[in-house]
Amino acid sequence: METETKNTIPLWLAVAITVVVSLPFGIWLDKLNLPLWAAFIVWAEYFTLGAKPSALKIMVPAYTLGVVGGALICELYQVLAKIFGDGNVVNFGLQNLTNNNLALYISFFVGFCILIYAMKWMAVTGGAGTLPFFNGVSVFLGVYFTGTFLGWFHDFNIGTDTIGYAIVVFAAISAWLGGMLGAALGWFNVVILFPREVKRSEQPPRL
Repeated sequence: METETKNTIPLWLAVAITVVVSLPFGIWLDKLNLPLWAAFIVWAEYFTLGAKPSALKIMVPAYTLGVVGGALICELYQVLAKIFGDGNVVNFGLQNLTNNNLALYISFFVGFCILIYAMKWMAVTGGAGTLPFFNGVSVFLGVYFTGTFLGWFHDFNIGTDTIGYAIVVFAAISAWLGGMLGAALGWFNVVILFPREVKRSEQPPRL
């Protein structure tokens, strides 16, 4: 007698429950709200990588490296902007990039050349880890350029000499926390399916 796995709760219902569970993290925490779109991206990654807890061993470090890599590139942007005489980049999003195009293009070209080349030495970013790694980079850039993290950033008294660098750090924290929420949502989504093994009787083929 063979066995097969069946869900106690249908997937459509489990997904709806998980979405509702995620909402408070994006709307009830006031200035500490997390970017739910980032969480949903990582949630999808969990299913793409097999929807098993073992996938977290790949997702979490690969995604983290992606966020850190994106942050380092944007820190380089801050350094070059200062060298080119524009000081710290205080405004957020695309609105202030027109005065820093040279710093932006150089930092992103050089930074991404190094980051992508370095993947050969970061074993977790290869194979199944490639997707979460690149998503870590893209989520960080999305958070950084849209200023998603600004609700809680303004509560800190940061000097003008370091504000540009601090902005990058806060964006990285927000992107990482959003991703970790997504990983937790993926795990939770599968758990509440309450999968169980049932015996499957083999019926002789009908003639």
